[in-house]
Amino acid sequence: MIDLAGRRIFIVGGSRGIGRAAAVMAARAGADVGLSYQADQGAAQVTAIQIEEAGRKAFVVQARIESEAEIGAAIDRAAAALGGLDGLVVSAGIFEGSPVTEMTLEFWNRTMAINLTGTFLAVKAAVPHFRRQGRGGSVVLYTSTAGQRGSAVYSAYATSKGGQIMFMRSMAKELAPDRIRVNCVAPAWTDTDMARGPVDKIGRDKVIAGFPLGRMGQPEDVAGATVYLLSDLAQFVTGMTLTVDGGQDMRG
Repeated sequence: MIDLAGRRIFIVGGSRGIGRAAAVMAARAGADVGLSYQADQGAAQVTAIQIEEAGRKAFVVQARIESEAEIGAAIDRAAAALGGLDGLVVSAGIFEGSPVTEMTLEFWNRTMAINLTGTFLAVKAAVPHFRRQGRGGSVVLYTSTAGQRGSAVYSAYATSKGGQIMFMRSMAKELAPDRIRVNCVAPAWTDTDMARGPVDKIGRDKVIAGFPLGRMGQPEDVAGATVYLLSDLAQFVTGMTLTVDGGQDMRG
């Protein structure tokens, strides 16, 4: 098992899906974990209980990632409650589609605000904590294979995710002197609440047929990559996108 003993990790959007899986896996690896949620306090509390069942400290706070004041205060409060901050995971995001001719400016701006601007705001708020401690840190951003190759009807989503990758690479260069590593994890279709509707619309069997490994991704698959990047096993890894797609890219 990867060792995160003594680490303090904050997960933006850790109440369910991939964020929850990462929170619980990090706790089982020895980390104390803070997490934010937007609306579902009950789901966040379930995650907190699972963290505590792993014998680690949990901290839960409500915040909208697209609000600079809210996400900044949430990260500050988490760092205070956990005694510092060693890692940040940005899991919060939305996945909505619209043909370009039907897409409204409001739709486009909402996707960018949550998926891309929110990523910037979270990283901006976390970096001072890493610098204050003087021992570096690790940032993991959840992008998507859509951000690597584009996606019809989901152009706003794909653009926001591609933007995350370029932001990650820029931050990896900018923050390297502070020993702050910044990486992305890019999942393909993953069996979460957010993906369930679109997958069912396409057809679950059709989606699964696109994976050489013969199944959809599970939240734990992405969580495993996340915990690796948070750990010292990845201490010389920065500016990279770790694709977790079951070999899907090999089929185009």
